Amino acid sequence: MNSPIDLMRRQVSELHQELVRYGLVVWTAGNVSARVPGKDLLVIKPSGVPYDELSPRNMIVCDLDGTVVEGDHSPSSDTAAHAYVYRHMPEVGGVVHTHSTYASAWAARGEAVPCVLTAMADEFGAAIPVGPFALIGDDSIGMGIVETLQGHRSPAVLMKSHGVFTIGKDAKAAVKAAVMCEDVARTVHISRQLGEPLPIAQDDIDRLNHRYRTVYGQRPAAR
Repeated sequence: MNSPIDLMRRQVSELHQELVRYGLVVWTAGNVSARVPGKDLLVIKPSGVPYDELSPRNMIVCDLDGTVVEGDHSPSSDTAAHAYVYRHMPEVGGVVHTHSTYASAWAARGEAVPCVLTAMADEFGAAIPVGPFALIGDDSIGMGIVETLQGHRSPAVLMKSHGVFTIGKDAKAAVKAAVMCEDVARTVHISRQLGEPLPIAQDDIDRLNHRYRTVYGQRPAAR
């Protein structure tokens, strides 16, 4: 279990349990995928398999056209969308899709989540944008994700009338973005029940995002 593919199978299997842990999915909906380092391959969950039955063994390996290379099951119905993102955004190493409640409520309204919290400025650096309505099964969703997120700071997009897609440098980063997306979507929704949220100045958003990306967290020790 030490090849790049085997390591990605294990990681993707384990990260699906984070979607359950944070309440981002129900039944068999939602998915995590990861690009296999150094190869034109991705690993994604099988379609319609319950989360408590997922394991490294039943993760599906596909090429970047979404064609199954290894696996005994059909891949997720969102595989074409994930594959399109990987083909057109080479910096992306992980993609996540959820129908998490609050973020999907914003998607149902076709409304971006405004950047009114410092946590949003940190993680997203902007409003969480809305992508176009698209049907499942071909490249349409992937095209909408790429068109919306290319050149945008946000790692999350609310696909209209559908749900959340997030991207990251790896699958763990994409899962984090999905968790944070639901958290801020919930908080801003609650804030709007009390009145209109107060905007944050763009210069402050820029400074917060820069600090988060360059200072926050642990850095390698100087030698």
